[in-house]
Amino acid sequence: MMETKSVFFCNYSVGTEVYSLVPEVCRPFGTRALLIGGRKAMAAGLSGLEAALAGSGLEILQAAEFGGDCTVEQGEHWARCAKASGADMIFGMGGGKALDTAKLAAFQAGLPVFTFPTIAATCAGTTALSVVYREDGSFSHFAFYPRPARHCFIDLDILAHAPWPYLQAGMGDTLGKFFECHFAARGDKLAHSSALGREISNMCYAPLREHGVQALADCREHRASHSLEQAVLANIVSTGLVSLLVLDEYNCAIAHSVYYGLVLLPGFEEKYLHGNVVAYGVLVQLAVDRDWDRARELKAFLRQLDIPATLGEMGVPLNREVLAPVLRETVAGPDMEHIPYPVTEDMIYQAMEAVERMTL
Repeated sequence: MMETKSVFFCNYSVGTEVYSLVPEVCRPFGTRALLIGGRKAMAAGLSGLEAALAGSGLEILQAAEFGGDCTVEQGEHWARCAKASGADMIFGMGGGKALDTAKLAAFQAGLPVFTFPTIAATCAGTTALSVVYREDGSFSHFAFYPRPARHCFIDLDILAHAPWPYLQAGMGDTLGKFFECHFAARGDKLAHSSALGREISNMCYAPLREHGVQALADCREHRASHSLEQAVLANIVSTGLVSLLVLDEYNCAIAHSVYYGLVLLPGFEEKYLHGNVVAYGVLVQLAVDRDWDRARELKAFLRQLDIPATLGEMGVPLNREVLAPVLRETVAGPDMEHIPYPVTEDMIYQAMEAVERMTL
């Protein structure tokens, strides 16, 4: 007997008036919502959402500022609050940690969840997982769910007025999905779901090459443009679809492992956003793979996006002793468990040397 599988996707709406669709989309699930969001996120989006709900019969019981990190304790707390208040659904508004907290609480409470991203740095609005941290702020685990949010409402006006570095970092992380997925899946005979996800990963790079520079310029000027829409959809939707479809072993490879190595350096994580470092990690991956044409192409593109493309630009010396913990973590990390050939510390260091001196 064949195993029965179900795949659920996150529906989404994108545009400058998307909150007007919330009553129509959400009313079949009930009339009472608990909203969990970040302070800055709710300052940007709550008034517009409340205006859209006025007179609709759908009400926000509480707009709750979440506690900073997505933790087991936060999820349990807001799940209890949702059930005690009689909420029919949970809304998440903000960046990745706020949306992940809303998803965690919703699945613990057995309620449907709807997401309202206010920055375009991650695909948290459309994925079926939460990145869970410990109370001290360190990473704990991934919480996986049987389905993503029921609907994601992507308001381009809000995203156009969000700080542009989040869009920039989101693009860095998104292009990594294309390169890492294809690299990790190389040589494998993929079943339908992973094969479909790998093909969708092409939409994590090509649209950014076409629209990314203009999208970043438009975000700096607070313009909700066509280019901004294309970049936002790549960051939030395309990456989310890949994550939903492929086996977990195809989601990350050398680029993310380089990131987890570099954040071991004192003070590094506080200075550089995740996606920008992943983009540098892609350059290292391409150098390991000796794909010099693609590496030069990407380095030139990162220059256009003002994303650091060398260790020197991130204030990290190209020094084997300084980089020793980075190299150890890079080759030992879980993202290196399924790649097409063994990679050593020497190979990573030599790739970093090559990226540092690579001319365009």
